[in-house]
Amino acid sequence: MIERIKIFAGNSNKPLAEEICTHLGMELGKSDVRSFSDGEVYVDIQESVRGVEVYVVQSTCTPTNDNLMELLIMLDAFKRASAVSVTAVIPYYGYARQDRKVAPRTPISAKLVADLITAAGATRVVCVDLHAGQIQGFFNIPVDHIYATPVLLDYIKKNYTDDVVVVSPDAGGVERARAFAKRLGTNLAIIDKRRPRPNVSEVMNIIGDIEGKTAVLLDDMIDTAGTITQAAEALAKKGAKQVYACATHAVLSGPAMDRIDKSPIKELVVTNTIPSMKGAPESAKIKRLSVGPLLGEALKRIHCGESVSSLFV
Repeated sequence: MIERIKIFAGNSNKPLAEEICTHLGMELGKSDVRSFSDGEVYVDIQESVRGVEVYVVQSTCTPTNDNLMELLIMLDAFKRASAVSVTAVIPYYGYARQDRKVAPRTPISAKLVADLITAAGATRVVCVDLHAGQIQGFFNIPVDHIYATPVLLDYIKKNYTDDVVVVSPDAGGVERARAFAKRLGTNLAIIDKRRPRPNVSEVMNIIGDIEGKTAVLLDDMIDTAGTITQAAEALAKKGAKQVYACATHAVLSGPAMDRIDKSPIKELVVTNTIPSMKGAPESAKIKRLSVGPLLGEALKRIHCGESVSSLFV
């Protein structure tokens, strides 16, 4: 068991926080995080954290604003309770898609959220597969960017062995897909698409040889599943033998489940950075992998002053 470290969780993803604690051989810290009747967040830390390194696990997923406020208020509580350091562990960083001005008079929400987290008292941030790498530069505190690559790669190697080609569903994901293809020792293909407005995409062309091959679409997140399902349909029409998809963050909002069920995608592999929606039916095609041990090992290395980047070599 690691000394002088405590891990706490908000309400967004407690199962993942518990998996991290299991990996580290410790118990989840005791706290009461709930809402007043008018919706205001109430936080009560139920054990001493004076002189302790505190890690707060909280995905800012749906309901995004509620979970973000929980995180901010928890950070403030630990800062005022004299924790020696407070690390915000954010498996899914909400508002990451608004990372630059793409039109006049639009916000850079990813930067705003970074400022809020820092002002609330975080001394370090740990994130998993940020939508854009430059978000690390929005913070003036250390940021450890964890990649789900080892988890997804291990699954792909064990389960997809029949002439695989890694496919990026858009130009923005080419670097990620190329890194996967290199580690798998296979080829890369790219979907050239145009997005006329948010959450709406139009597939244009396929660059690369996918005919008769097992196509594995790779993305960082899947929201309404429009991009990934259109890409899958285009691949199937161009002669791909079978189509799989992998993504780190399963946002899966709106019509996502219905689109996935009706698509040519044989299996969609995601991680548990975002938990499945309580009470909502989930597609039988979805396979969830845990990043708990990966995050647990990263936190142990951060605490012990060891290399984190070597986890992904």
